Amino acid sequence: MFTENEIATLIEMPEILEATQKIKADFIEKEVSMLDISDHDFLSLIMLTPPMGIALANGSISLFEELGLNKMARQMSKGGYFLKVDPVVHAMKFALRSFEAWERRFLDMMILCMDTTIDMQAVHQIKGSSVDDPAQAFARDIMRVPYMFVRFLSCFILNEEADMVGVRSISRVEFDKIVDIGHKLGIGDLHVFKSFCNTFQIK
Repeated sequence: MFTENEIATLIEMPEILEATQKIKADFIEKEVSMLDISDHDFLSLIMLTPPMGIALANGSISLFEELGLNKMARQMSKGGYFLKVDPVVHAMKFALRSFEAWERRFLDMMILCMDTTIDMQAVHQIKGSSVDDPAQAFARDIMRVPYMFVRFLSCFILNEEADMVGVRSISRVEFDKIVDIGHKLGIGDLHVFKSFCNTFQIK
């Protein structure tokens, strides 16, 4: 997941700032007219699109998923909000309520961020590892891609980033949602994304 400083760097890029402000204005107009959220924090909300979609895949969000989403939100928020309402956590409630209406636009915004910060053509040319073990293969594959791509890929995981390399057990609908989001982001055919998907075990 991205850090507060990384979000701050992204929002300083003119094309990302302009696009974020436009979506934020539309979101406030259509979802919650009194929402008070900075451009930085709204971009943080957008980066939560993959885990929000995965959490909603089963039809309801578990306590574990809610805690994971809230922790990710606070990690990216501008400033400390541990003793008061976090603006990203607050805005996320409205995004979850109307997720289908905003998912495509939020993911398009993530695509813009990737295209602005990563040479995606070069990433598409990176070949996968020949190691048979899925976790070991993925561990090697993420070493070949740019740092920022790893950051985007970490958005798919609700728990600590230290657990990114490993085997996780998820439901079929959650796995299908990961694959769906990957294709919507235009990374579904990448070797590293397929390697990432191979680390999941279907319950």
